[in-house]
Amino acid sequence: VQLVESGGGLVQPGGSLRLSCAASGFTFRRYVMSWYRQAPGKERELVASITSDGGSTNYGDSVKGRFTISRDNAKNTMVLQMNSLKPEDTAVYYCKSAGREILRPYQEYWGQGTQVTVSS
Repeated sequence: VQLVESGGGLVQPGGSLRLSCAASGFTFRRYVMSWYRQAPGKERELVASITSDGGSTNYGDSVKGRFTISRDNAKNTMVLQMNSLKPEDTAVYYCKSAGREILRPYQEYWGQGTQVTVSS
């Protein structure tokens, strides 16, 4: 199983970034996918999540209206479009999958994270 995040970097306040998560080794379309983030000295927090079929999304209060989560089950990828970025969005962003294969137990997988820094 692999979850590989990409697209992080340094951006000025008000700018945009597009994070991607490429998944392999499991049946992507059966899993809820999420983005989490963790800033230095803070707990990891949910940024956004999307159901297995992409039909429903959920966002943390701090990113509502600025971030958009999406997925492509044909390409086994998930994207987080981040607009109007603020310095407080600075964190390591993680991709997470949660679900199960047929007749198998529930599993959660995490990516290695990608750094997002918002600074002038």
